[in-house]
Amino acid sequence: MTTLLVIAKEPLPGRVKTRLTPPFTPVQAARLAEAALADTLRAVAAAPATRRVLVLDGAPGPWLPPGFDVVPQCAGGLDERIADAFAGCAGPALLIGMDTPQVTPGLLSVDFADCDAWFGPAPDGGFWALGLAAPDPGLVRGVPMSTPTTGAAQRERLAGAGLRVRELPALRDVDTEDDARAVAALAPGSDFAACLAECAAVACP
Repeated sequence: MTTLLVIAKEPLPGRVKTRLTPPFTPVQAARLAEAALADTLRAVAAAPATRRVLVLDGAPGPWLPPGFDVVPQCAGGLDERIADAFAGCAGPALLIGMDTPQVTPGLLSVDFADCDAWFGPAPDGGFWALGLAAPDPGLVRGVPMSTPTTGAAQRERLAGAGLRVRELPALRDVDTEDDARAVAALAPGSDFAACLAECAAVACP
């Protein structure tokens, strides 16, 4: 089986989902981030895994379900933090972020029997998931993050290492209001969709 890694920030106002402000307030944006994280962790908890790890910038809260190990993120850019998360794994691992609350346990049930890596592209040019049969921090470190070509650069890094790569379905990250509404429509029963409806209807305290 596989170690499932979730890399996330503690959902605090002003520190998460800042591109949702405006139209939402920093408190609303933090509530949406918390709902997305809760949905993500619930999917991870329901997926088969040898270990479930939350790689966290901040402190855990009541949104964290049982069954997760919590490890702090290292300093540095996102590439360094992802590389460090993989460095802590002794066997196959799949890493995702907190930005795709529409993810399902089925999507996370990857098998490395006929591949060396899994890659989940995002429509904005990034990626929402990266799986490595033999975690090597060097496969991520130095890849430019948060650009329209991040996904292509990461995919090229995997191919350049001679890895057999399989692709997961593309999932949209939640960065903007349009993203939030599109993702909520894909997961109408999620905490995220309910929180978005509340925040859109009334001003959150």
